[in-house]
Parts: sequence; C-alpha cells; structure tokens
Amino acid sequence: MITNIRSYASFWVGFFVILLAPAALQAQKISYSEPERDDNRRTNFEIIGRVGGNFLIFKNNRNNNDISVYDNNMKLIDRVPQTDIDNENWINVDFVNYPDYAWMIYQFQKKNIVYCKAVKVDGRGKRISEPVELDTTKIGFSANNKIYTTIFSDDKKQILVFKINNRNPDNFVFTTLLYDNQLALKSRHRMTLPMQEKNDYFTDFLVDNDGDMFFGKFIRRSGSDFVTDVSIVAKKSDEEAFRVYPVKTDDRVLDEIKVKIDNNNKRVLMTALYYKQRRGNIEGLYTKIWDKATQTLLVEKDLAFSDEMRRAAKGPDANFKMAFDDYFITNIITRKDGGYILISESAYTTSRGNTWDRWGNRFYNNPWASPLDYYWSPYYSPYSSFYWDRWNFGRNSNQGTQYHAENIFVFSFNQQGELEWSNAIPKNQYDDETDAMISHFVFITGGELQVLFNLYERRTLILNNQGITPDGKINRYPTLKNLDREVDFMPRFGKQVSARSVIIPCLYRNSLTFSKVDF
Repeated sequence: MITNIRSYASFWVGFFVILLAPAALQAQKISYSEPERDDNRRTNFEIIGRVGGNFLIFKNNRNNNDISVYDNNMKLIDRVPQTDIDNENWINVDFVNYPDYAWMIYQFQKKNIVYCKAVKVDGRGKRISEPVELDTTKIGFSANNKIYTTIFSDDKKQILVFKINNRNPDNFVFTTLLYDNQLALKSRHRMTLPMQEKNDYFTDFLVDNDGDMFFGKFIRRSGSDFVTDVSIVAKKSDEEAFRVYPVKTDDRVLDEIKVKIDNNNKRVLMTALYYKQRRGNIEGLYTKIWDKATQTLLVEKDLAFSDEMRRAAKGPDANFKMAFDDYFITNIITRKDGGYILISESAYTTSRGNTWDRWGNRFYNNPWASPLDYYWSPYYSPYSSFYWDRWNFGRNSNQGTQYHAENIFVFSFNQQGELEWSNAIPKNQYDDETDAMISHFVFITGGELQVLFNLYERRTLILNNQGITPDGKINRYPTLKNLDREVDFMPRFGKQVSARSVIIPCLYRNSLTFSKVDF
C-alpha cells in the first residue's frame, strides 16, 4: 500500500521554498464527486493520482476491484472493473503513478502459491500491457496479509519490491527486486539478516533515488517501553549484502524511531523523541544524520524541549513535564539546502475503564508489530492503515473508545540539525469509535506548508486550512469556499495530485465520495 508519508515524498523534497516570499493563500474551488452505488464507509480505496489528465482512484468492495476515472471537476468518466486481470481474491495492491500511466502491482493466492504481478494502466483506467509476473512464493496456508511490499524513490525512477521470510527467527531472509520506471528488472538479490533478539524490530523501509535501500533496526525488550541496540541498515542497489551501522544512543531512552532519506544531499536522517529514564516524561528530540558518501555519522544532536515549547505544545494550563508525552512524529520533510521540517501531533485514545498510556497504546505502536507472530512479516504504519483495513470504524466498540488528535507542533532545522524555529497549531479533535475524521493532512503549495484538518463548529465538522511560512509564521485562512456541510472530510487520507490540488476522501451520509480542492 502506498503510505501517506511515502505518497507525499516527491513533494517533500521540493520544500526549498524557504527562499520564496510567503503569499496569502486560500482555497478557490472544491469539486465533489457524486456517490456511487457500491461505495460506502467499508470501501477500501487508494488515490492513485493524476494520469493522462484524469484522476484515478482504485476501489475495493469485497471481491470487486475497480478504477474510477474522474475529470478535472470530479465528474465520473468511467468505472473500470479489474475483473479480467487474474480473477482471484487479491491480497493487496500498490500503485506507482506517472504523467501518462501508472503501474498497478498486485498480489493474490492461487492454491498454495502467492503471485506478485504488475500491469500498466492509462489515464482511462484501462490496461495497456499484459500482466507481468514479478515473483511467486510457495506457502502452506491461506494468506490474508500481504507478502510483498512495494516502495519507490522520490523521483519514482526506482521501484523496489521485497519480501521477508522469518521462518527462522534468528535469521530473516530478504528477497529484493529492483526495477526502473518501465518495470525493467535491474537486480534481484537474496540476503539474510541475523536477528539476535526475538524482540528485534524494523522502522519503515525506504529506497533512495540511486536504488539503495535503507531502514532502521532496533530492540524493544518484551514488556519494555524503550529502544536499545539501534542500527542503520543499508543495501546498495548493486550489492547482494546488508551493511549494518550501529548507532550509539548513550543513556537516552528512545521512543519510536523515524527514518527519512535526504536525496538532495545523499544523507539519511534518524530521529526519535527521548526520555531520561524508563517510563519517564518526553524530554526532547534526538537526531542523527548519516552520510552516504563517507558512510559515517555527520551530525548528532539532541534538542531538549524548553518551557516555551511545552507551553505552546499543550497550552499554558497543562503540566509542563507531560506536555509532549502524547506527541508522535508524523512527517519529516527535507529541503534542498540540507535542512528539514519535522511535524508532530498529540494523539491518544480514551475508553471506559481503561487508562491510556504511550507504551500500551496499540494504535500508535511500532510499525513492525511482533514480526515473529507471522511467517511473513506484515507491513504496518500507524498513520496509514492496512490496505484491507483502511479505517477503524467500530473498533473497540464494546469499550466505548474515543480517539483524540490535538495540537500540531512543527520544528525547522538547518543542515547541521540545529533548531531554526518552532511553532504550534492549536486544535482539539475527537471522535467516537473511529479515527477517520481526525488528525491532519500536510502538503506544499504557494510557498507555504499547508495543513488541513477538521474542527467542530456548531456541532458540524468544518475543514480548516492553516499555512506555515518558511520563517515559521502560522497563517490561519478563512473557511474554505464551497464547503458542503453534509460532507465529512477525512483529510489524513488525502493525497496531493498536482502543484496546487489535493484529493480528499469524504463521507456523504453513508457513502464514500471524494473532493478535489484547488488552490
């Protein structure tokens, strides 16, 4: 599945607008699609993007897979069934889109074989190539989680498909297939990675514009809330081997680790919130920057949160020591000058008879949850759900769970990892039994970082837009024009589809629809 962070990667790299003067910006037009008969809140979907001048959205309803084709005003041109392509129950599908075509990479099981195939589709949602078999895997059970994971580089010239066999818990076997943008195979490698501890975990997997693969590896002890034995794992595109670089964290107790590739400067960022002691309060942000060329550590920084930051993060009446305890890193955006933007958000759940804490909250836990529970490791990211379990409607309904997403805190760092500025966007979001309408969506347009999120106004959810200028100023814009108060936006599942347009899924009564917001 295309994760929200990965889906926006090609735009994050372009965030060099710090040289541009900020411009006043507000939405000029919102176009809504009409509800389609089969689409409801249980429909799984993937916003593919703009292809051949049209906008494509993949939809799954049980065993039916379709691509809906919309024009520039979100009027439905066609709904193209994909039933003529390997008419089996698909386990997963991924898309990599280009101006004139998109690759649809899908996997399905037939008898005891899982197939991974790809087909090219055009801007009308039609197949313009025959299915190409990328790989097969023989298994002895019925697969309900995907075996193959697809990632791609910021420039989309490198597509990496890989699988992990963890039948031997002490030695995971990786199979990687690297393709170019025409899906010509560049390399196929098979490697092993020793897993000394049963509580070894991985961060998100990334591929850079050179085709090199990166991810983080660490240990989270059973029943513990802290990370130890952190390493950066690198695999060069032309090498059939992993290179493991240990990262010393000294006496810091790290929380969930995030990794980001800086393609412009050929560097890898690794960052995490940290404590001073186990189950202590969040004290600050720890960052290491690793250089590809020299294969050495360039920068090591920790930022202790000041009282001023804590006041902005949680409000003047909050307990300062606990101000960042429910914050999680949601985005890292690199700039051409080597600096970067880090975005975090306060998020937690409450339920009757249960007390939430950071370490026991399953919704925002490590992206590779208990890998030894599966023969093939499933891929999970807290801000981009499983493809076949897109939303959390009805989850924990017996416990009366309420989902909360509060203030957004933004940091800007220079090339040396030094803080340039920080600022907060205050908000207070909540919803019962679902997290679909809360949280936020970040994209770049008009010389600013734009943030969209819902807020209640007179018991109605209203989509709000605030901008962050290159010098950290927050601009709060008027209510978006042409808002339909019967439509509930789900901004955190949105996708930027052009320099000044985003597509956001919505609920109209009980139907799934989509809106295109043009700036």
